[in-house]
Amino acid sequence: MSIRGDVCDCDSIHEDVVIAVRAKMLPDDVIVSVSDFLKAVGDPTRVRILWALSVSELCVCDLAVLLNMTKSAISHQLRTLKLANLVKFRKEGKVVYYTLADGHVNTILEQSLTHIAE
Repeated sequence: MSIRGDVCDCDSIHEDVVIAVRAKMLPDDVIVSVSDFLKAVGDPTRVRILWALSVSELCVCDLAVLLNMTKSAISHQLRTLKLANLVKFRKEGKVVYYTLADGHVNTILEQSLTHIAE
């Protein structure tokens, strides 16, 4: 076996390792859910929205002004974030306020910053 750069040039597998890892692989439905979650946060506008909501509860109008976007565009992005259970909302009269769904979302944002700072 010889390794050139980052390409493995061997024909043998490490069966014991493959078996051990296979036993710990996530089920396909969970993999799809994780992938969907990552797609939801994989858009710069949605990350901006999440970051803003990590600082304060905001309504669509606040977010539109803050991000220099239309209310319609913000609502579209919030819909995606709601479907991914990343944000929640409450109504106060005619105003709908958004916040992060839970502390995990804030942790994910902070961990992402820590990772890219390395």
